Amino acid sequence: MVGDVKITGLDEAIRPVLYYPFRQSSGPVASLVVRTDADPVALTASIRDAIRSLEPDIAILNVNSMDQMIAQTPASFMRRFPALLISIFAVVALLLASIGIYGVVSYSVSQQTHYIGVRMALGASPSDILRLVLKQGIVLALAGVAIGIAAAFGLMRLLRTLLFQVSTNDAATFALVASVLFVVALLACYLPARRATKVDPLVALRYE
Repeated sequence: MVGDVKITGLDEAIRPVLYYPFRQSSGPVASLVVRTDADPVALTASIRDAIRSLEPDIAILNVNSMDQMIAQTPASFMRRFPALLISIFAVVALLLASIGIYGVVSYSVSQQTHYIGVRMALGASPSDILRLVLKQGIVLALAGVAIGIAAAFGLMRLLRTLLFQVSTNDAATFALVASVLFVVALLACYLPARRATKVDPLVALRYE
């Protein structure tokens, strides 16, 4: 009697399997699993030598670590490929969102050129203008991140079939993604804000 084993994929149902002693098996192929605490790749030569000491004429094929075996299964590919596509789309979406935030903040700065000039003419320092513009962008970024997280919680059940022994409501993942989005939004806001600090008050006061 042995513990349950999944043979062809991590998502398959457990089914009864009967084990035979190697010398009683009629099949020409057998699989040998070796458990070790060391690097399995480093032990490949030792394992080959041990097998050949028992069966000198046997052919040894497909020596891989368990991680490599799992990665080569069709079930693993069917899970990783959609996840890879989603990751690519996510990076493209992040890039487009960054460009969009930059464009919105840049437009907002251009619309407030006269107001910024008045503030600077009345004594506002460049750091004051920088904080003013960044504050507007950060408020929008925080609102967008909050809406995005709420939407993600609602859509997580659609991604549940792509995950294996991973919670769809992993707090660390949500925190990391939200932090990355906020930093990207902050950087997209910083460039227009930095440009706003270089506005010449005399030029800005004549701006229409």
